[in-house]
Amino acid sequence: MLRWVIFVIIYLVLGFYSLQAIKTASRYPWVHYLFILLSLFVIGNFLYQFTGTDGGRVLSRPKSYAFGFLLAMLSFQIITIIFLFGEDIFRLFVGVYQKVFSTQKEFSIPSRRRFLSIIALGVAALPFGALLMGMYKGKYNYKVLKYQLEFDDLPDAFDGYQITQISDVHSGSFDNRSKVAYGIDLVNEQQSDVILFTGDMVNNKAEEMLPWSDLFAKLKAKDGVYSVLGNHDYGDYVSWDSEGLKAQNLQDLKNIQKEMGFDLLLDSHRYLEKDGAKIALLGVENWGRGGFKKAGDLEKAKQGVSKDDFKILMSHDPSHWEDVVINDDYHFHLTLSGHTHGMQFGVEIPGWIKWSPVKWRYKYWAGVYQELGQFINVNRGFGFIGYPGRVGIWPEISVITLKKKGLT
Repeated sequence: MLRWVIFVIIYLVLGFYSLQAIKTASRYPWVHYLFILLSLFVIGNFLYQFTGTDGGRVLSRPKSYAFGFLLAMLSFQIITIIFLFGEDIFRLFVGVYQKVFSTQKEFSIPSRRRFLSIIALGVAALPFGALLMGMYKGKYNYKVLKYQLEFDDLPDAFDGYQITQISDVHSGSFDNRSKVAYGIDLVNEQQSDVILFTGDMVNNKAEEMLPWSDLFAKLKAKDGVYSVLGNHDYGDYVSWDSEGLKAQNLQDLKNIQKEMGFDLLLDSHRYLEKDGAKIALLGVENWGRGGFKKAGDLEKAKQGVSKDDFKILMSHDPSHWEDVVINDDYHFHLTLSGHTHGMQFGVEIPGWIKWSPVKWRYKYWAGVYQELGQFINVNRGFGFIGYPGRVGIWPEISVITLKKKGLT
């Protein structure tokens, strides 16, 4: 309870400070009252959603939107205050200077400059508007990102073989059936040889997938649809009345994937064949660093796979690739991961900049990387969780074409 009181006090102080900029920039009282009412509504709705009997652990859609609006308001307040605080330091120095050096010896702080308050509000409005637009439109702004990767030892028959990867569906967060259906159609339009899903089908419970399973069952590829589990699929982030119910939830999710036509790889492998040649497709359960579940067993998945085989690995968390896979003596040519979502927030201008705060947590956080002659693609995710939107880091459908070096 104490932490909520402290949080509300901090929020109200930030709001009061931001209000000073609005009062300086606009002399219309209704503008001031509108800001006050909006600020109170945002914090009130957030408290209503997050102080329930579940302690806020079950992140329902109303909760995620309450968090999103709070995030937008806090960004507005903090950026406004950065400008105000800088000016207030200057005003304080002016007041001290007049007290010490002027003939009147009076301590007088100049008024805030209106043009600086207007600039502050204008700058603060940018992330505020971006976060709101990210909730309205950005979360379904699907992008098809295409990569061509070359290998010396790719079987000739697989030259030009096309893979579509999606990841991090988080079906419990979806709220627009037509937009999701559009994303599914976009995946099928790629007409890839195989579709690979790299984990986090749900936020917590298998039942979240039921309203969407018919859409995902439409995913089709000549060589099939394969999947692995992500950290959210195990139901570890909600309380269960018994371990039996938790285990049943996981089994239900496995059954749903099977009914949708997904071949779920649980520390196992399959062979993809073409014109008498084959490549190994391996999938492990979730293995993550920093408190995430380490259920994946790479050694088990490798059983029956030759070191000489061309190998593609599906592993949800890219930290598994960094900590284990690239140092394994089997040499995994291509690993497909997700998990990071690119934090659903960042700036990407192809060929110029790729930045997100998540880079401070994950070295490999979005796109294709190469280390020790091995590739990884970290998919930015098909869905969203927590903040119910995306800003700058859009939902991704990865299309990877395998090429044999030296072949025309």
